[in-house]
Amino acid sequence: MSPNPSPRPPRRRVSPRGVAETLATILIVAGVFMLMQPFSLTLYTYSFAVTLAGTALFVVGSKFPA
Repeated sequence: MSPNPSPRPPRRRVSPRGVAETLATILIVAGVFMLMQPFSLTLYTYSFAVTLAGTALFVVGSKFPA
């Protein structure tokens, strides 16, 4: 009989780079969607800023440790 009958698998560590790159990708996709939609002028107005923020986050976030 083993001392620990039901060992848990080791927990995955969440890397800051993975979180930043995922969030940046979501922002870039949202910005492109906002740019291409024909319904709201407000979404179109902020599309460039959202895409730019996602791109900047991706550039900075890719420098984080893995």
